[in-house]
Amino acid sequence: MSDQAKIPVAADEARRFVQAVLEANKVPAANAAIIARCLVAADLRGVDTHGMNRIPSYMERIRQGVLDPAAQAQVTHVTPVVAQVDGRNGFGFVAAHAAMEAAIEAARTYGVGMASVKHSNHFGMSAWLVQQAIDAGMMSLVFTNSSPAMPAWGAREKLIGVSPLACGAPSKDSSSNFILDMAPSVAARGKIYKAKRRGEKIPPDWALDAEGRPTDDPEAALGGVMLPMGGPKGSGLAIMMDVFSGVLSGSAYAGHVAGPYDPSRPGDVGHFIMAIKPDLFMGLDEFRERMQYLYDRVVGSEKAAGVERVYFPGEIEQITQTERERSGIPLVQAEIDALNEEARRVSVELLKTM
Repeated sequence: MSDQAKIPVAADEARRFVQAVLEANKVPAANAAIIARCLVAADLRGVDTHGMNRIPSYMERIRQGVLDPAAQAQVTHVTPVVAQVDGRNGFGFVAAHAAMEAAIEAARTYGVGMASVKHSNHFGMSAWLVQQAIDAGMMSLVFTNSSPAMPAWGAREKLIGVSPLACGAPSKDSSSNFILDMAPSVAARGKIYKAKRRGEKIPPDWALDAEGRPTDDPEAALGGVMLPMGGPKGSGLAIMMDVFSGVLSGSAYAGHVAGPYDPSRPGDVGHFIMAIKPDLFMGLDEFRERMQYLYDRVVGSEKAAGVERVYFPGEIEQITQTERERSGIPLVQAEIDALNEEARRVSVELLKTM
């Protein structure tokens, strides 16, 4: 079924739809706008696993009473450069956005700013937070922990999350900004959920089934474990995310985080966010020129056999965004049906396709 017809949806319509569904589910308008913008940003960048298709699982968590749609993040300044954010079991997008705002504000004055977030939930694609910092002219580090999906290296039980780490820096031109957003697993778990949703198979090196055997069946993979990239290296990175995001913040850790597809209990996710002023050691123009030089050196590298182009981190997603802003976000009919079912539940205008 991997050849299912793709149906395009305009970005503006996607944002309109997501925000309307959220507001109808008692999410304050300002928060709904943040969430809609971030979800659709993922779709535009080609990170479909973290886009508007997350809405049904988020709404189910609201209906089950394990996510507070109206919660406002509470920001406490621990020192002039450090903030603690209590997500109060609201949307992770809202808590993480407030944390990055606090980190950026501190960095403007003191050069660096840091925020630790507790009692949060899934915040989607990490790259949107990196972009928030870049839009403010800042470098950034973004960590989060997540529900257990991988074993520690050498073990067989699910314990650590497929927790993404992200970082970024502004360059001379927006097309050469550095945005790295990666999971410590061979593939993001959201890609398995996407394959299941679309009736597709997965590569057999992504996950093991419950019996510890490689599988191309997304259902069997979700019942088993994800595989870390680079063996102990990926496992170590995932544990690092738990140290900085869970242990430090006071949120859940060590396998006790609930995932966004689990409607049985609050997520209690933790995040770690840092903003860094890029002109601490030189002028901003010089920093941007140096970033541009790095970009030019990377993409201008002599190519290996069979390689048509060398890309800078985040560049493929930027190219995809440019294309999808023109041609629309591609969905399959089953995804549109699931989204429109959420709209019908709360009497919201259905999603319009292009």
